[in-house]
Amino acid sequence: MLIMKNLILILTTLAIFSTLTVDAQKFYTRDGQISFFSSTPVEDIKADNYQVSSVLNSEGGAIVFSVLMKGFEFEKALMQEHFNEKYVESDEYPKATFKGAIADWENVSMEEDGEVEVTVNGSLNMHGVSNKVEQKGTLTIKDGAVVAAKSVFNIVLEDYEIKIPALVRENIGEEVEVTVEMEYKIYGN
Repeated sequence: MLIMKNLILILTTLAIFSTLTVDAQKFYTRDGQISFFSSTPVEDIKADNYQVSSVLNSEGGAIVFSVLMKGFEFEKALMQEHFNEKYVESDEYPKATFKGAIADWENVSMEEDGEVEVTVNGSLNMHGVSNKVEQKGTLTIKDGAVVAAKSVFNIVLEDYEIKIPALVRENIGEEVEVTVEMEYKIYGN
């Protein structure tokens, strides 16, 4: 009898967890965009990458990003070459990643269409260096799904051990503005 009660309890627990898993949605993209902008009195530098992968899990708000560094496109080919070879060393450090979660996920209602301000906490790894980050952003909710995410923030190149040679130091800002824009699809659709 005790064995039967335990079996029923285990089966009931598994049924509840499988229901939760079915209700949890994952939103993804493989063609998100990350741009960066550096401005100095000497020169403005802008680059875009349209090959960003990201997954957002509706159960708890976990979020990850992955971007190939060689995917950044510059106006000038020489800038792109220097970026990959001398600054971010793309052959040695081919991608940047972010792993974290939306800290205030419990405040995100999937039942109301519109934009929701959120705070994202996690670890940004770039150029072989990981740093804890906390940034503000927005999620766009439509028809019960996260359809877009956006954040604009600054990073300090020195925090990721990205060295700028003295010869061009006046051309590149010590801080770079980063813009992250994702348009998500529901995983499995």
